[in-house]
This record gives sequence, structure tokens and C-alpha cells, in this order.
Amino acid sequence: MKDHGTISRRTLVKTGLGAVAAPAILQILPAEAQSQTIKIGHVSPKTGPLAGFGEADGFILEQVRGILSKGLDNNGKTYKVEIITKDSQSNGNRAAEVASELILGDKVNLIVASATPDTTNPVSDQAEVNELPCITTNCPWQPYFFGRKGDPKKGFTWTYHFFWGLEDVIASFLALWDELPTNKVVGGLFPNDADGNAWGDPKLGLPPALAAAGYKLHDPGRYQLMNNDFTSQISAFKAAGAEIVTGNMIPPDFATFWSQAAQQGFRPKIVTIGKALLFPSVIESLGERGNGLTSEIWWTPNHPFKSGLTGQSCQELTDTYTKASNRPWTQPLGFQHALFEIAIDVLKRAKNLNDPKSILDAIVSTNYQSIVGPIQWTGVPVKNVTKTPLVAGQWQRKNGKFDLVIAENKTAPNIPVGGKLQPIS
Repeated sequence: MKDHGTISRRTLVKTGLGAVAAPAILQILPAEAQSQTIKIGHVSPKTGPLAGFGEADGFILEQVRGILSKGLDNNGKTYKVEIITKDSQSNGNRAAEVASELILGDKVNLIVASATPDTTNPVSDQAEVNELPCITTNCPWQPYFFGRKGDPKKGFTWTYHFFWGLEDVIASFLALWDELPTNKVVGGLFPNDADGNAWGDPKLGLPPALAAAGYKLHDPGRYQLMNNDFTSQISAFKAAGAEIVTGNMIPPDFATFWSQAAQQGFRPKIVTIGKALLFPSVIESLGERGNGLTSEIWWTPNHPFKSGLTGQSCQELTDTYTKASNRPWTQPLGFQHALFEIAIDVLKRAKNLNDPKSILDAIVSTNYQSIVGPIQWTGVPVKNVTKTPLVAGQWQRKNGKFDLVIAENKTAPNIPVGGKLQPIS
């Protein structure tokens, strides 16, 4: 496809074509010349420290390409669909670069992206400035929205997101911690990145909510990513008598912290870390010291949802993945599937696939039952965000294997609990 079917003022300026020439250019594009191939751009971290988020990408892409092999039906026509995927390499600058390639070079009709603000934000910013419809997920909505300097009164025009928010992770963590007796003293580990700054924000992050719930948070300040020495943080937590540790870390940083905590005799009762503790591969790499660690849970095989695309239950999707990959299931599996579920639903409903505004209108009017729950942008909590349910749980070792057990569902009672929180032994 050579363009979106219309030529924007921005395109005319970029190509050096004057406004006077525009009508003539538009007139020489006959309808039959429009391509019947629709392109979806996809960006996620397949390499780098956030690669765990992209572990299931290959499986999902193969599944979706198989479903679309006979084409996509829209308004009585069948379109070929090409999915072009790019690796953000866990780097924001790279994410922006490949998003620009997809939009300006590959001329995609729709772009989708996932996994932390390092990918979602630069991709969304590129889509916004180039006036291309964009859907993202796997990033708490505050780092996504406020990290892009979003104004709740205005929102964004072209970029939409589905995931949970910090208010949900806070509620889940508090419900989890209340299951064990502690002194309610919490050590905070927040890196100097978009996630860490949002989680540790004194007004919008964890601090005010923890204080309101009677917990005392000790935040020793932001640390740099790929830190090799957490001695100062561990010393501060020991001095404060912290029995709980929380925060948001990439896997290598948590591994360093947890190893040094053992070496320095710091033994909290509860360790609840976002991002780093989502993945079976990370827990397995920690050996026995992975047992008892806790995290937020966005999606499991036991969630009570079905795919609107394949009809698969969460368990059925999981079983298909584990059989095909010979790997344990991983939480991003459900959200990557949902990302393409929603994209395909949008493209089926758009009135004119050659018009970006028409695809955008289809996003805005979405009312869809996905494998991660209902998706509908209603303006709550902000224009461009719709929320998905969140619970929390614990990695427990059973018969030599780690299992992520849902230990609280106060925040989403329709998601079944699988066991009780155990103190770290």
C-alpha cells in the first residue's frame, strides 16, 4: 500500500509538494489502484532486559497469521493482511525509530505495541504525531498517559491503551500484605525510569496510598538501571526494620538486589515486585530463593475470559502455547493475544480501511469481549485508557516446579483464588 488513501497536509509538506498540487494528486488516484493489502505494524521488546515481555510473541504472531491467511472481511470485501513486527530491543529510542519505519516506510494502516513505557510511549508518540491509529498494552496507564505528558481534559487523538493502573496494583498489594502479620514497614525500590518514577511519585504513586492504609514507606531514592550495588538500599531497609519490600524493577536489577540481600542478612517477610517477578524464567533462575516471591497478576490460565477471535478459554490458549513452545505459560501471552484480537475487530468494523480516521473511529467505538476481559474506551479513567482487572499472588514451589498462585482477589472477585499467601522461608 503506497499511502493511507488520503494525503495529509503534513505529507505534502514532507514531500515538498505545495497545496496547489494537492487536488491534482488526489484526482489521479483511481479506486482500483488502492491496495487490497492491509498492514499492521507491531513493536515489542524481543531482546534486552525486557525480553520476557516478548517471549510469547512468536507463538501469537504465528497463530494470528494463520487466522488471517484467508484474509480479513470488511464491508463485503476480503483484504490480505500483512503483520510487520519490529524489536524495540528494550530501548525507547529504538522503539521510536522502528515505529517511524513502520509508519513512514512500511506505510502500515494500524500500529500496535506492548510492554512497559519503554516501548508503548515512544511508539504511541510516533503514531500521534503522524496521525496513525495506535493500540497499546502491558504498561500501567499512568506511566503511559502522564509519561507522555497527557492532559486528562484533552487526552490524545490517535493513541489508545488497555491495561490496569497504579491504583489497581496498590489495592492488590495491600490486599495481599494484609494476609500476613507484619510491622507494616515497607522498603521501596524504584528505578530512574518512567515506571519507577510513576510508581514512586509522591502524589500519584504508591507513597500516599500506602500511608493512608497505615504502611510506612522508606524510599531511599531512584537508582539507575542495571545497578550493580544495592548496599545503600539494603542498609536503609535494615535500619528502618522493613519487613516488606516493594517496587518496580527489571529482572537483572532484582536478581542483583536479591542476591546482595541474602549476602547482607536482610530477610523481609514479603517481597512484592512489579515487572521483574512476572516471568517463570526469572523465578527459575533464582532457584530456591524464588520461592515465596510475590507480584501483581494480570492474566493466568484460570482467568474466566474467552477469546472473541478463536473462542479459546484462557486455559485452552495456555495449553496450546505450552505444547507448541515447550515453555511455561507467561502473563503477556494473554495480552499479546488480546492486542491482536482487538486490532482485528477494529479492522473488521472500520468503514473505510484506506482512511486512518475511519480506523480511529472503529477504535473509539470498540465494545469487545477479549481473553483479558471487556475492552471499551468510555473516557474512564481518561479518554484514551480502558482498564483490565488485576489481582496479586505468589510463586510457590510444588513438586519441584514453580506455580504462580493467585492469593488475593479482593480487587477482582470474579477471578478465582488458588491459595494463601505464605511468608518467605
